[in-house]
Amino acid sequence: VQLQASGGGLVQAGGSLRLSCAASGRTANSYAMGWFRQAPGKEREWVAGISGAGSTHYADSVKGRFTISRDNAKNSVFLQMNSLKPEDTAVYYCNAKRFPYEYWGQGTQVTVSS
Repeated sequence: VQLQASGGGLVQAGGSLRLSCAASGRTANSYAMGWFRQAPGKEREWVAGISGAGSTHYADSVKGRFTISRDNAKNSVFLQMNSLKPEDTAVYYCNAKRFPYEYWGQGTQVTVSS
């Protein structure tokens, strides 16, 4: 599985961005998908996840502001980010997982100015 993330950019606090992750491979739809982020000087942290069946989970820091979704017909997963805060600034990575396999995208930069 290969992952290609896009949609990052510069936005003011309170604004919105929508990240996309396109997955290649015939079995991509059977993978659980997720978004992680890594801010400068910090460890990579989990942000949101969605199962192949569509169950979603969120980190407390983004709950109520971010929405993860997937379009299995397009082998894609999305992260709608609303009410962005400066502390959301990070490189965002797409992740696909199905034991024992795990794959990462290349990351897309999100910068939120105050």
